[in-house]
Amino acid sequence: MEYVIIAAAVAALVLVVHTTLDARTARKVLPVLVVAFLARLAVHLLYLRSGLTDYGGDNYNYETKALKVVEYWQENGIRFVTEDEIPLIAAVTLPCNLFALVIYACGGPAPLACTALVALIACTLCVVMYKFARLAGADERAALRLLAVVAFMPAFLLHTSDMFKDGFNAFLVITCLALAAANMRRFALRNVVMILILLVALWNVRPYMVVMCLPALLVGVANPRRALSARFLAVSAVLLVVATALLAGALHLGPADEVMEDLERGQAENVRRANASQRSGVTFDDGGGPWGALLPKILYTLFSPFPWTSGSVTLQLGKIEMLVAYCLFYCAVRGTLRLWRSDRGMLLFLLAFLVPGTVAYATTMSNIGLIFRQRIPIVLMVGLLAALAWTGEAERRRAERRDPADREPDPGADREAGRAPALGDRGPDSADYERDPARAREEISS
Repeated sequence: MEYVIIAAAVAALVLVVHTTLDARTARKVLPVLVVAFLARLAVHLLYLRSGLTDYGGDNYNYETKALKVVEYWQENGIRFVTEDEIPLIAAVTLPCNLFALVIYACGGPAPLACTALVALIACTLCVVMYKFARLAGADERAALRLLAVVAFMPAFLLHTSDMFKDGFNAFLVITCLALAAANMRRFALRNVVMILILLVALWNVRPYMVVMCLPALLVGVANPRRALSARFLAVSAVLLVVATALLAGALHLGPADEVMEDLERGQAENVRRANASQRSGVTFDDGGGPWGALLPKILYTLFSPFPWTSGSVTLQLGKIEMLVAYCLFYCAVRGTLRLWRSDRGMLLFLLAFLVPGTVAYATTMSNIGLIFRQRIPIVLMVGLLAALAWTGEAERRRAERRDPADREPDPGADREAGRAPALGDRGPDSADYERDPARAREEISS
């Protein structure tokens, strides 16, 4: 049955590509995504579940929780199980129920089939990234490059090759933001409905990410169209961070209280100390507070592991990811400048997610391995900015390679500069002479 589910996942991927992209683009995209899908199954079998590494833990935990859901179904019937029925699955109810559905269909543990489901979600996210990049202003070539980079980014590839929840989280976050960006271009009620559905789903995967998405969603609703100054963008970024923290802290009721508890748990000194004591842990001279040494924490959040960092084999392999990420960050700066000139409203929208999200993660920074997968949505959004820098590169390179001697002369420019047209050039007046022979004779006689 596992192989049937894998085949069904491949068929679903083909359907997604052909129904969301035009035929010409689909022919380019589908082979890349099929290879990316199969690569995830290979990493699952040959690395994560082969005994060659002890990396992971959450994947096995989610498998155990999914098996608990299956046991509950066998006793009470199939339905969406929440933490009220099984407290063990708190905050990850959606992945556990989906994994349980696959396990139930297979009649027992089926990690490979569950990985096929995660791989399908990851490949679908690549399609979303392509469309998001096009929406933000990237050309087709740049958007296709972004799709290929995302499909094989080492961190994203690794954490969508087993029963991790990171693929669900990244898909829901990026799709939510893409729909909000689409509404900035042209409002559609169905996009609003989809955003609400995705936020509910995200709440059942990683609740605090809902709050991290809110600033960008609010900017999307405001839909700034006028030219925005640098001061306005800087002040807005600071206010978005402060407002998000105050809003979440002021509403100590129901869901908001749960998010704050989740955030405070990650920021707690004992939790950070425990994470730092594990492999790839890191400590900061922050006085025991989450907001101390914020700049070094931000640097570690975005750029670790550094080339000189020691640690496990997986952490060393993570340096391959960072080589790619460093290139993305460099290109993202260029993309930001391009977007500043062309669409400051979209730039504010993207920064409204990137800035608060980076700061929030930095306040919990204590372990490189943990932040390595938590920051996946941030790296993906940085890649989106990089795609804007790649836009038009092919045309620019062709223009640079073109020999100036091969370019056709501009007689008009010669005339305006007071120079004679190039030898053999009939000049702009020759056509006039052919249309008006009398004028030609008069000028020749004079």
